[in-house]
Amino acid sequence: MGVEFTALHWIYVIFIVLIIGFMVKRRDTTLICVVGIFMLAIVATGDLTSSISGVFNSFIYAITELLSTILIISIIVAMSRVMMTSGINEVMVAPFTKIIKTPALAYWTIGLLMMIISWFFWPSPAVALLGAVLLPVAIRAGLPALGVAMAMNLFGHGIALSSDFVIQGAPKLTADAAGIPVGDVVSASIPLVITMGVVTTIVAYIFLRRDMKRGTLLNTANTTEENGEQESVENLLSIGQKRFFAVLIPIAFILDVIAMSVFKLQGGDATALIGGTSVFILLLLSIVAHKTEGLEKTTSYLIQGFQFGFKVFGPVIPIAAFFYLGDAGFTQILGDHLPATSHGIVNDLGVGLAAIVPLTKEIAVVTLAVVGAITGLDGSGFSGISLAGSVGSLFGNAIGEGTATLTALGQITAIWVGGGTLIPWALIPAAAICNVSPFELARRNLIPVVIGLVVTTIVAVFLI
Repeated sequence: MGVEFTALHWIYVIFIVLIIGFMVKRRDTTLICVVGIFMLAIVATGDLTSSISGVFNSFIYAITELLSTILIISIIVAMSRVMMTSGINEVMVAPFTKIIKTPALAYWTIGLLMMIISWFFWPSPAVALLGAVLLPVAIRAGLPALGVAMAMNLFGHGIALSSDFVIQGAPKLTADAAGIPVGDVVSASIPLVITMGVVTTIVAYIFLRRDMKRGTLLNTANTTEENGEQESVENLLSIGQKRFFAVLIPIAFILDVIAMSVFKLQGGDATALIGGTSVFILLLLSIVAHKTEGLEKTTSYLIQGFQFGFKVFGPVIPIAAFFYLGDAGFTQILGDHLPATSHGIVNDLGVGLAAIVPLTKEIAVVTLAVVGAITGLDGSGFSGISLAGSVGSLFGNAIGEGTATLTALGQITAIWVGGGTLIPWALIPAAAICNVSPFELARRNLIPVVIGLVVTTIVAVFLI
């Protein structure tokens, strides 16, 4: 089965290398992606006007593909804002303050709560929901503020964001780029997420306890004062109303999860269910909390949510637009300009690679882990996972198996590195809530995360 390589294939490869190079140098890749899209368009169509239009159309295609993800995150952030303003979040986590009596209980309770809440609310809002209430409790129990930041960071921006089992934003990005169903990526990621999560959090805790015993990690109790000013809680609801909503909201999401299981909802259907539930909760809370101003406040909360959503996904759209051209997006954006024998640029490259390189699954796994880590260096975590999916598909086709596992591995390494556990500027939400240095937090996370990535990469070899 011969593959006909054209200038389009080589341009695509050159720009993948350039994108990785710019990520290694920690430079923004938007310009490179736009130039890459334009070069592919001009070579494919030979028409300047169509090529310039192709850049814009590729952005439209990327936004269309990502819109459900951007929308769900925006709505959930909007909902979390009204929960914080009305004080419902404090009542929701209050029972756990009775449990947190020792540093160990503080670390694991905050971590597990952060992971569960992040699956439904996204990590950045979850940090705000949990941090303001549980940070003072954890410090009183003897866990330093840096330890609280590590727990929220590793469980939220690490485990929850890299798996993204409920909202399924990350798996959708990688699955689309790899050209496989979202469910395949989610299923393949489960053993890798468990391995990465268990190894990293346990190693981090061991190092934390060691330094606490040595006295090199002090319990900085002064962080509670600053944190008290973090979010102004207005006296909008009675304590009875807060308790009612604190019970109602988790029950609503638990029912969603049950419905997903019973009706076998995945991907877009699962996202829509969570999103619709969040919209109704947002409306209900806004009306009950703000009464006559409820209608206007609902819009205000939605605006805040959309500002957050597009701020997070702004850097993702150009790079996703480029990588969508490697698969089915090419024909829809630029037209039918590939050879008749082509199955998409990425698939062609995978078949060609298999013919000339003795690519083993070990080489493929290590390469995907490195590519994922490199794409995370921009501090977004999400901007590079389309590349991870694209390369996962390429290598999966080359070795004839393991596309879902390779894609999941690339997703996990990219988000653990860039989504908020190693890159200082991506650590700011957790660091700010706990009033610790993001650089110190990144330094503390480095060894546990690297050990976790190495072990997870080894496990991935046996799963293919």
